[in-house]
Amino acid sequence: MSNSQWGERSPAFPEPEPDRIDFVAVLKALADPVRLRILRTLADDRYHPCSVQEYDLDIHKSTLSHHFKTLREAGITSTRVRGREHAVQLRRDDLDARFPGMLGSVLAGAADVDA
Repeated sequence: MSNSQWGERSPAFPEPEPDRIDFVAVLKALADPVRLRILRTLADDRYHPCSVQEYDLDIHKSTLSHHFKTLREAGITSTRVRGREHAVQLRRDDLDARFPGMLGSVLAGAADVDA
């Protein structure tokens, strides 16, 4: 689904403002192999559905929801809702502006991580 088809942020899924993204919180959120696999999928900068199949992970939906929440609350991702559908996107521009080079380094290091 194209990015233009997803609406604005939902108050039900709060995320920090770009200038409030904390470096330590980002590193803690990315210190999990499952979240690194999610990050690799999101690296194409498109919205992806919140489904286990999308990320090729062998985990329960509730566990995936926990990982999405952790990434969102750290400021790494943004969640959009349209009806009953939820989608997640990497906040690349915000992260690159706040911590130049960090995301590229993490993605390069995560290239061979298996969850």
